[in-house]
Amino acid sequence: MNSEITLERPEIEPINYLNARHGIASWLLTTDHKRIALLYMISLTLMFFVGGFFAILIRLELLTPQGDLVTADTYNKLFTLHGLVMVFFFLIPSVPTVLGNFILPLMIGAKDLAFPRLNLLSWYLYLLGSAFIIWCLATGGLDTGWTFYAPLSTAFSNTQVIKGITGVFIVGFSSILTGLNFITTIHKLRAPGLTWFRLPLFVWTIYATSMIQVLGTPVLAISLTLIAVERVFRVGIFDPTLGGDPILFQHLFWFYSHPAVYIMILPGMGVVSEVIPTFARRPIFGYNFVAYSTFGIAFFSFLVWGHHMFVAGESMYAAMAFSVLSFAVAVPSAIKVFNWTATLYKGSISYDTPMLYSLGFIGLFTIGGMTGLFIASLGVNVHVHDTYFIIAHFHYIMVGGMVMAYFSGLHYWFPKISGRLYPEGWAKLAALIVFVGFNLTFFPQFVLGYMGMPRRYYAYPPEFQVLNVLSTAGASILGVGYILPLIYMIWAWKFGPKAGNNPWGATGLEWTTPSPPPEFNFDITPVVTEPPYNYPTVDDDE
Repeated sequence: MNSEITLERPEIEPINYLNARHGIASWLLTTDHKRIALLYMISLTLMFFVGGFFAILIRLELLTPQGDLVTADTYNKLFTLHGLVMVFFFLIPSVPTVLGNFILPLMIGAKDLAFPRLNLLSWYLYLLGSAFIIWCLATGGLDTGWTFYAPLSTAFSNTQVIKGITGVFIVGFSSILTGLNFITTIHKLRAPGLTWFRLPLFVWTIYATSMIQVLGTPVLAISLTLIAVERVFRVGIFDPTLGGDPILFQHLFWFYSHPAVYIMILPGMGVVSEVIPTFARRPIFGYNFVAYSTFGIAFFSFLVWGHHMFVAGESMYAAMAFSVLSFAVAVPSAIKVFNWTATLYKGSISYDTPMLYSLGFIGLFTIGGMTGLFIASLGVNVHVHDTYFIIAHFHYIMVGGMVMAYFSGLHYWFPKISGRLYPEGWAKLAALIVFVGFNLTFFPQFVLGYMGMPRRYYAYPPEFQVLNVLSTAGASILGVGYILPLIYMIWAWKFGPKAGNNPWGATGLEWTTPSPPPEFNFDITPVVTEPPYNYPTVDDDE
C-alpha cells in the first residue's frame, strides 16, 4: 500500500525510540505502543520457556513405558501447567500483543493506539496474571488440566486451584482491554483514504480476533468465577453431589475456548496474508474472499463448541448439528489456504526466512485442519476422543500453525522493529529445524492416538514406546529450533547490519517510516490512494 504523500526527512539518522528516553521508569510508564509491544515480547518469551520446560519434563517421562521420572500426581501438574501457560499466557496473546501492538498503528497511518494508557494497563494485568501462575507453581502447582473441569476443580482437587483460576481471570481482562483498544483504533484512527477494502489483511484478522476477545472472554471469566464460588462457598453449580451439573461447566468453558482457538490462529493467518504477497511479488488472490472468510471463521467459531462433548452425554440431534457446523467452519479456512496457494501461482517467489515459516504454516495448518474433520465426524470422534490423536491435532493447529506464523511475523517485521537485519543463513536453518522437529514430535502422536493411547497418562503399554521415543527425539530438535532465533535475534539487535526503511520491497504504510520508527510514527499523516498489495501482476509485466 503506497501513500500519496512522500514523507521527506532530514538525512541525519532518525532518533531511535528505544533510546529516546533512558531508564527503567521510562519503559515501565511508557504509553508508546512500540515499547509496550517489546515489553509484551519479553514477558511472553519468558512464559513460553516456562511452559516449554514443563513440556520437556513430560516428554522425558514418556521416554519409557513405566512412570519412573515423576509421580502420577506430579505428572498431572506438569501437563496442567504446560497447557495453562502455553494457551493463556503465550498462544492467545502472542501475535495480537506483540505484532499487533507494534505494527497495527503503523499499518493504518496512526500515531498510536486509541487508548495508550489502557494499552499499558493491559500489559500490567498480563504481568499480574503471570505472577499468580508463578505463585501457583511455587506453592504446589495445579492438577486439574488446563480446562479446569468440574467437579475435579471445585470439589476433589487439593492443589492451588484458586491461584490458577485467578491468574487466568486477570489475564482475561488484559485480553478484553487489548481487543477493545484495537477495535476502537481500527474504527477511528485510519489514515484518510484507508477504506475497509484498502486495509491490509493483517488488520482484518486483528479486528475479527478482537471481536472474539471482547465477546467471548467474559464467558470464561464467569465460568472461572463460578468455580471459585462453588469451591469456597460450596454452592451447588457444577458439583452433582450439591445439585449441580458438571456438563454445564463444559458448555460454558468451550463456548469461549473453541473461539479462543481462532483468537490464536486468526492473527497468524493475517501474518501469512502479509508475507505471501511480499515474497511472491503478487497481489493477494481474491482479497475480498480472504477478508470475508476472516469474519466467517469468527462467526462460526461461536457455533461449534459442542463437538468437544460428543461423548459427554450430548443428545444425538445436538451432536449431529455440531458435527455439521464443525465441518462448515473448515470452509472459510480452506478459502484462505486456496487463496494463498493461488497467490503463489506464477509468482516471483523468494525463499527468505519469513516465507519459509509461512509456507511451513500452510503445510502444518492444513494437516491440522484436515484431521479436524476426523474429529468433527461423530463415529471417529468416539474412537479418538481423549487420545493422543487430539493432542497431535491441537498442536498442528496451535504450534504448527500459530507459532510458525508468529516466527514468520517476527522475522518479517524484525528489521522494522529493531532497525537491524538478522543473519539469514542461521534464520533459514532454524526454520528448517523447527519444521522437521515439529513433525517428528507430533506426527507419531496421530498414530499413537489411532492405536488407542490415552492422553494424560504417565505410563503406557510397551508397544507404544518406539513412537514415544520418536516424539521425544523430535521435541529435543524442536527445542533447538526455538532457541536459535532467540540467540541470533539478540545478537542482531546489537550487531546486525542496519536495515533500510523497506528491506523486503513490500507495500504498506509501515514500510514508509524509518526503521525503527520514531515515537509518533508519522510526521505527516499519510493519505492512501491505492489498493493493498499493489505489486505488478504477470499481465502488467506483459
